[in-house]
This record gives sequence, C-alpha cells and structure tokens, in this order.
Amino acid sequence: MRVEPILATSKTAARLLDVSEAEFLALVNGGQLPKPVDLAGMKRWSVEDLRRIVRGEAAGDMDGIDWS
Repeated sequence: MRVEPILATSKTAARLLDVSEAEFLALVNGGQLPKPVDLAGMKRWSVEDLRRIVRGEAAGDMDGIDWS
C-alpha cells in the first residue's frame, strides 16, 4: 500500500517542486510560498497547498502570499 504524504518537510517539499531546499526556503521567506504549519514543534508544509499553487488554483485564497 502506497502512502501519500499530507505534510512534508522542507527537504521533501523542495523535492516535490524540483528545487533545492535553499531555493524552497528562500521562496517561503520571500512570501511566494506559504509558511509551514507547526505540528508539535515540527515545521511541515501542506502537500495539497503546494499542489494547488502549482496548478494555479490557490491564488485567490492563500493569505500572506505575494503572487507578483
């Protein structure tokens, strides 16, 4: 049985977007990607949010992201 991740570390999220972890974190810090959620002290990104951004479905409903 294959398990699909719901949340991802910065390393995994970067791999999903085919960028380096440093590039991914720069996009997060620059406001182009969402900040992580805090899960018991662990920083994780929503895989579904990242997919929605890539598909262009999230532009109107994600606060705090600079879409320019």
